[in-house]
Amino acid sequence: MRQGLRVLGVAIQAEKTVFAAAVLSSALYGVMTVASAWALGWATENVVLPAFAQGRVATGALVLGALLILGTALLKALGVAGRRYFAGVMQYRMQARSRRDVTRQYLKLPLAWHHRHPTGQLLSNASADAEAAWAPLAPLPMAVGVIVMLITAAVALVITDPPLALVGFLIFPAIAVLNLIYQRRLSPLATRAQQLRAEVSEIAHESFDGALVVKTLGREDEETARFREKAGELRDANIAVGRVRGLFDPMLEALPTLGVLAVLLVGAGRLDSGAISSGVLVQVAYLFTLLAFPIRALGWVLAELPRAVVGYERVQAVLTATGSMEYGTATLSGSAPAKLEIRDLDYAYDDFPVLRGVSFEAEPGRTVALVGPTGSGKSTLTQTFVRLVDPAAGAVLLDGVDLREIARGGISDAVALVPQQTFLFDDTVRGNVTLGLPVGDEDVWAALRLAQADGFVSALPSGLDTKVGERGTTLSGGQRQRVALARALVRRPRLLVLDDATSSVDPQVEAKILYGLRDAAQASTVVVVAYRMATIALADEVVYLEHGRVADQGPHDQLLARCEGYRNLVTAYEREEAEREALEADEEEEVSA
Repeated sequence: MRQGLRVLGVAIQAEKTVFAAAVLSSALYGVMTVASAWALGWATENVVLPAFAQGRVATGALVLGALLILGTALLKALGVAGRRYFAGVMQYRMQARSRRDVTRQYLKLPLAWHHRHPTGQLLSNASADAEAAWAPLAPLPMAVGVIVMLITAAVALVITDPPLALVGFLIFPAIAVLNLIYQRRLSPLATRAQQLRAEVSEIAHESFDGALVVKTLGREDEETARFREKAGELRDANIAVGRVRGLFDPMLEALPTLGVLAVLLVGAGRLDSGAISSGVLVQVAYLFTLLAFPIRALGWVLAELPRAVVGYERVQAVLTATGSMEYGTATLSGSAPAKLEIRDLDYAYDDFPVLRGVSFEAEPGRTVALVGPTGSGKSTLTQTFVRLVDPAAGAVLLDGVDLREIARGGISDAVALVPQQTFLFDDTVRGNVTLGLPVGDEDVWAALRLAQADGFVSALPSGLDTKVGERGTTLSGGQRQRVALARALVRRPRLLVLDDATSSVDPQVEAKILYGLRDAAQASTVVVVAYRMATIALADEVVYLEHGRVADQGPHDQLLARCEGYRNLVTAYEREEAEREALEADEEEEVSA
């Protein structure tokens, strides 16, 4: 309860004016609810009973009674409208603010943090958790108005008839005790259900994201079973929540009704004894019938608090996560190719070292190839060039400036990374190349030509306006890679990092791309992660990595002559090709014989 009230306090502090307007509207509703009971009692005493007793009603009394009932009803309706409007504004503003804060934090946190958290969970934090955290804000102003109503009603009851008020007051401690038991039963069940929502989201996202693997390996039944199991747990958790609500809701609804019956029972005796009039009895009984629904608002707030606390804590876990990147104030000037320096760089995933003491330089305008066996740290190293991750030790410098000292946005203005896994949006070719960059079609076509992609793009049904589908499914792997390369080139980067970004491209096309990058009018310093000897041979210098260290570096020919590990690695592809061709030749000879 204390945690839930603290969550509500955060929202109230953030939206003071809106909350005050909602509470005032709700208070108006509460006061008018009590006033309507008084108006009905007055009309009963001065209009209805005289009509039965005398057969006629004074015009003034009839008009006044109608005005009282109509006026209180209009003011009550105004209070309801204002309460709902301002409560909705407050709730949706807080949810939107939480979503923005979470997504901003996602952008600040380093890639290493994202690696430790499933995408489905991150989606749940920004959607379901942000929504759950502020769900109690919708009924909160009504609950506050109910408190005003209860105080007003209590005063009115005491003034009207103290004995009947005492009978009615017995119902409020019973409601409080029942709500307390309700919350204690519901809280752990709601917590479990909220956690399961995130887990179901994780499985669904993973299955959809890996649809190609699932379908090609015939894993549909297994993935369906995995999702069914977790969805079944969520169903059972929600049913458990529903059972508790189904048990307590009727009881909470029944208590005010029981209060009305008790008031009528005691009031009938007092009416017979002449202690009260019929109008007073009607006024008190009607007041309790009106209180039955608003009192439930307190239950709604209390019912949402456990889920709100869970959602808020999950959101706060993201917002308070450590490791967000700090930026400096340095800027990079000029448009010429940049100089890249790596100095004694170390990096580790948790406690597992990936890079150790890596040092080398890429001179402006030159092409450096990063070569090494799988797991040698090449992709991790390229991520440090664009500051997706920060090294544990050492530094990455661009034109002599440590990347950690560069102002936000300065690195992306000067450096472009084309990663191994190409991602295209469900947009047109133009949209995927520009990504909102204000460049004309001439620049887009120039980038596509440099990426050797202009030929197939011009052959598409609508050219640059052709939609490529989700993740670029209408294009081949090599075509997607070339569009992604054009996306980087259109930004005219001073440092271009290619992390095996042409692996699906034909070797001849790859050679044309690398030659084009050298001869481009807006040249870049190029660092390329490569495996093919034909690609590596085009580089001015090669950095050979083994076990996260620089084992050797220098021109390709020199490394080929002096470094056995390098030689075995880069000639493995050619040896495999030669062996395959020899095997095919032997098979053809056997068929001929």
